[in-house]
Amino acid sequence: MTQERYYEGMLRMMREEDKVNYMQNKVNRSIWVTFRKEGIHKYPAAIDDPKLATGGWDDVSFLGYPHRHIFHFRVRIEVFHDDRDIEFIQFKRWLERLYSGQSNSTGTDSEGSTGASSTDSEVLLLDYKSCEMIADELYAKISAKYPGRFVEIDVAEDGENGCSIFYPNPKSV
Repeated sequence: MTQERYYEGMLRMMREEDKVNYMQNKVNRSIWVTFRKEGIHKYPAAIDDPKLATGGWDDVSFLGYPHRHIFHFRVRIEVFHDDRDIEFIQFKRWLERLYSGQSNSTGTDSEGSTGASSTDSEVLLLDYKSCEMIADELYAKISAKYPGRFVEIDVAEDGENGCSIFYPNPKSV
């Protein structure tokens, strides 16, 4: 067996330390979950805004009336280590509960968060809210429970069209 020279051993140890430092300090870790909720919303301006109610091939005036979608959510959140910093099944269940009808008489859920109103069948009644507005409201709830982390939220109507918003870690802004 050959004996490692002193300088070769030192270089090997430094490379190993560099790798550990890199993994601890440079890698951005995150988890993501998906879920879907049925909802009804509308875009009131679409009824009479000439840019939207064109009467032609690009007319979207129908969006001004309540209409149904299956809203697809994808939520990504920063984690700080590789061993279930946030357990993603629990995170997904918490997010789904934010949109369940399980609220008390004050309109807040059991953790004090206000949720979108829903009927007994759990259809979200979103009124005039866009995908971007839905994402911003969801971010406020996530950042209150999990502060100091970057979050990315995608909200899509029927999995076709939607928004993707990246909320950087407030500490790094």
